[in-house]
Amino acid sequence: MVNETTSVIYGGSGWWLVLAIVTAGLAEMKGRRRWVWFVLGLLIGPIATALVVIWAPPRNPVRTPKVGR
Repeated sequence: MVNETTSVIYGGSGWWLVLAIVTAGLAEMKGRRRWVWFVLGLLIGPIATALVVIWAPPRNPVRTPKVGR
């Protein structure tokens, strides 16, 4: 049985996941670790996105190895 609370929880989780993916993409563009920021995006959502946007890129960005090269 689905009640209003259940539908709100499941309905909002899709946007939370999308926000975590966006956060990971922004983090990678700024030279940060994509998976770390994806998990942070899942846990703290818009706060993680704001931190990625506000913080300056690191001096030694993380280099992601290219697959197939």
